[in-house]
Amino acid sequence: MDAAELRGAYDVLLSEAEAGGFGPPPEGEWTADQVMAHIAANDELLIETTEAVIAGSPYVCYDHNSIHRPQLDALVAECGGMAELVARVRDSSARVCDVVGRLGGRSATAVDTNIRDGDEIVVNEPLPWGRTIDIHGRVHLPRHTAQLRALRPAGAAPSG
Repeated sequence: MDAAELRGAYDVLLSEAEAGGFGPPPEGEWTADQVMAHIAANDELLIETTEAVIAGSPYVCYDHNSIHRPQLDALVAECGGMAELVARVRDSSARVCDVVGRLGGRSATAVDTNIRDGDEIVVNEPLPWGRTIDIHGRVHLPRHTAQLRALRPAGAAPSG
């Protein structure tokens, strides 16, 4: 996935977040604010890892599992609401797209990658970093976009 395609996936997510109108989540699920905090925190991991790959670091690890609910709640509190979370993701996503645009031939670099979806281990092996970026843009961001849509009460239109 190139940086322009990735930008498109972020734009869809950001539009959904800006539209608002979110209700409470089902028991145990994330709020809309927590979803956006998760994206912002994950973006920082993506930036850090991509910069290490570009620099040619001999050992690079992407551990998506380091983002837990307490960290999300702290980021939500720090930001103070959806508007600031959207601004944070707008900034972090621009930086992700910038570093991905500079990745070039290093996209084949194998990176120890650990990704969970809830309690399920989705990835726990070295992957070409470009493949992880592809998963982020084609799977991760669309899933969270759908998660935001599902947080609107049935029949409710976006408030934005």
